Amino acid sequence: MTNAVFDLIEPQQILSAVVFASPHSGAVYPEALKNKTVLTRRALRSSEDAFVDQLFAAAPGFGAPLICAQVPRAFVDLNRSPDELDPALIAGIRKQGHNPRVASGLGVIPRVVSNGRSIYRGKIPLAEAESRLRDCWHPYHQALQFLLARAHDQFGQAILVDCHSMPHEAIENLSVKGRRPEIVLGDRFGASASSEVVDKIEAAFVATGLNVVRNSPFAGAYITQAYGRPSREQHAIQIEIDRSIYMDERQIRPNANFDMLRGVLNDVIRDIAAIGQSQLPCAAE
Repeated sequence: MTNAVFDLIEPQQILSAVVFASPHSGAVYPEALKNKTVLTRRALRSSEDAFVDQLFAAAPGFGAPLICAQVPRAFVDLNRSPDELDPALIAGIRKQGHNPRVASGLGVIPRVVSNGRSIYRGKIPLAEAESRLRDCWHPYHQALQFLLARAHDQFGQAILVDCHSMPHEAIENLSVKGRRPEIVLGDRFGASASSEVVDKIEAAFVATGLNVVRNSPFAGAYITQAYGRPSREQHAIQIEIDRSIYMDERQIRPNANFDMLRGVLNDVIRDIAAIGQSQLPCAAE
């Protein structure tokens, strides 16, 4: 299923309780944004998790669905709560308490892209913000909820792997045993997924030689918080990949290592999908 909001690629046969998602790789820029922004397209694209959808494209081949945003993060952020509305951007919204994401311009309708660059000159109407939520945010999350409910019904568990990329500068000063992390797994410090599931996902990355850390500097945002219910056998894990290992961040294009990393991740995807096969229903025997 492909539409202006998301692309859902289903496997020929569902073999795993794992659902792969890429909420920030959308690059289909609506005219409503292009006509109002003061930024260049390249500047807008700096907020994308560019090419993450391509890095995880093998998932359906291992029996797991893959849902990827088409709408870009600069238009509506699918990894934010729908009530994270920014009064500095949206006319008619009153400030309610302190939300650090909203305060920094990164609410559900972003005010800025990377390095704090403003997307617009002035405010946008509340009606426009509401239409973006109605037409983009809600359809994506309805589809995601359907995929997780289906997985749970079929396998007795659901495992959401929420796929992202991070600017290299976010981790360039971090070091673990003398190595800079390349993958950050976020489980909200154990609140969104069981340790058993996260251990297996970490092992899948480590087996390929990638350096993995947990929850620092990214522990997971709205999606892991909203969908991670390990006590109900619904797990949500955020994956962040260092962009510099597969793309030219300034030019926003794949670098010479892109195909190699995609091949490595194919092995990781295979192993993660296999985690979701561990509780196959008896009817499948």
